[in-house]
Amino acid sequence: MTIIDVNIESNAYSKGTLTQNLINKMKKIIVLFCTVCLISVQFIAQHKTAAQFQLNMNRQYSDETESPLTETDRKKFKGLPFFTIDTQYTVVAKLKRIEDSKPFEMKTTTARRPEYVVYAIVTFKIRDKEHQLNLYKSYGSSMPDYEDYLFLPFTDETSGDRSYGGGRFIDLRIPDGEEIIIDFNQAYNPYCAYNHEYSCPIPPKENHVATRIEAGVKYESKE
Repeated sequence: MTIIDVNIESNAYSKGTLTQNLINKMKKIIVLFCTVCLISVQFIAQHKTAAQFQLNMNRQYSDETESPLTETDRKKFKGLPFFTIDTQYTVVAKLKRIEDSKPFEMKTTTARRPEYVVYAIVTFKIRDKEHQLNLYKSYGSSMPDYEDYLFLPFTDETSGDRSYGGGRFIDLRIPDGEEIIIDFNQAYNPYCAYNHEYSCPIPPKENHVATRIEAGVKYESKE
């Protein structure tokens, strides 16, 4: 083999290596681009869902057949106060189902004591800090539309500050797998925050989130 032949092979090898490196870089760029697009789509979808929740809440509270407001307050109603929609409060939580959970009586704002079971424990992160909450399922309910209904009552560091002191609620459905999406942008106040004629569950003390959940419905006292 001559020096020329060696140089030709060397150049061919170099070109092949450069081509492969370029292909690998392009693959990484494409994967990154697709990831960004997916995140953007998810962000838009989550934001849209939360926005629709706000619209539905305002419609319900202005409807005389559905509103928990007193007649006087409903006539003056212009819309609920909401935190700005923030998708950092939409979390994918790990769900651990509790087998043979025993029913218990949940305290309410009145003498009523509805029975629930702890259906699952969920674990999630907000601002890189891990939190844990219980998901509850009504015990002995015969309502077919609520067979897969889960109840998440909670308090957080905004309770009594910018949100209702008695905590807030989120409605969820039983998922198929071991994860569940919890959107705190869809947290709402119990009806008794607006009308003392209602009897509302009090979030168990273990369902406190030790951070500020600045999402969902705010609370503005009339006093």
